Amino acid sequence: MSYKYLIFGATGSIGSSLATQLKESNQDAHLIGRNKEELKSISDNLGFSYSVADVLEDGFIDKIKLDVSNFNIKGLAYCVGSIDLKPLKRVSESDLNQCMKLNLYSAIEVIQGFQEGLKKNSGSIVLFSSVAAQKGFSNHTIIASAKAAVEGLTVSLAAELAPNIRVNCIAPSLTDSKISKSMLKSPVAAEALAKAHPLKRLGEGSDSAALAKFLLSNESAWVTGQIIGVDGGRSRLS
Repeated sequence: MSYKYLIFGATGSIGSSLATQLKESNQDAHLIGRNKEELKSISDNLGFSYSVADVLEDGFIDKIKLDVSNFNIKGLAYCVGSIDLKPLKRVSESDLNQCMKLNLYSAIEVIQGFQEGLKKNSGSIVLFSSVAAQKGFSNHTIIASAKAAVEGLTVSLAAELAPNIRVNCIAPSLTDSKISKSMLKSPVAAEALAKAHPLKRLGEGSDSAALAKFLLSNESAWVTGQIIGVDGGRSRLS
């Protein structure tokens, strides 16, 4: 029986790297993203199927479920994220709601939508948090709150869905990606941020993707309920 892995946020740095790594391991995947042009380019290159969907839109899951109705889903990686930075005095309820929808509520909707298939196939779920959920940074009220909720979701679902479905979470530090470009456009700022990590560099999408690939695979069959930092040592050593 052949299986597919679902990658949400497949056009991002981590999601696209994960797709490439799965292809290199002769695994099959279905890619989900909101930018059709970028998604089709990655799909054509790797030979994977795809769905164009925006997780901020109501009912986004229905089209995806229809597109993959004939596939055996073995695992899913919700590689969707944001970097919402504001001082507390400027944080609005709308900011919080949108960030929670993107990072938490839609992740829950995805898991609900594919729970039965994952249970049947003894599947694996990989979610994404941030180093900011456990290590305090100024101006991170919005994103740290949302990602801390993702970590709570991880351990809760790992307990609830065991022994049939494993649930783990990766917590990266700053990764060189499209969503971090505004923070890294100054070479001086980028160098300072890199030096804030004990390993003295920023993350790459492939760093977190390699762990996600492991957590999706049967090689991690005895791993669940874990929050694992891929952060150059920043959460523990600096």
